[in-house]
Amino acid sequence: MLDRLTGTLQFQGEALALRAQRQQVLASNIANADTPNYQARDFDFGQALAQAAARIGGAPAGSVSLTSSGGSPLRVALAQPDAAGAAGKAFLPVSGASPSSPPAMLWRTPQQPTLDRNTVDLDRERADFADNSLRYEATLRFINGNVRNVLSAIRGE
Repeated sequence: MLDRLTGTLQFQGEALALRAQRQQVLASNIANADTPNYQARDFDFGQALAQAAARIGGAPAGSVSLTSSGGSPLRVALAQPDAAGAAGKAFLPVSGASPSSPPAMLWRTPQQPTLDRNTVDLDRERADFADNSLRYEATLRFINGNVRNVLSAIRGE
């Protein structure tokens, strides 16, 4: 029982850390929106989370083990794009990024070229920033709820 709880908290902690790291990358993109030759960066959150899950829980990269409220195990597959899939998502691998060191940073490919060769699409970056911020808060609330439930069980409430 305790292993399941700590595994869940550790997984959510990894997700929270990855969300915080992505928030920094997106903020850097927004801050450099007017910098000539700046190349917007990001990373594939799903792939980084799958790698973190494999590291902490022994689950194969690309799947996460979950348990339903009834106790039956569930397996959720996380998509892992190949190089072509990453390019299809408007990302190109950053040279020197190794897949074994998550998250692998990717260059964002521009939808429309600019004269100063800056690849930041401010509308897209702001939308991604807001989405990631909302997901960060949801993950934090989930962790707080789990901790509150454990403390409530310990106190016998």
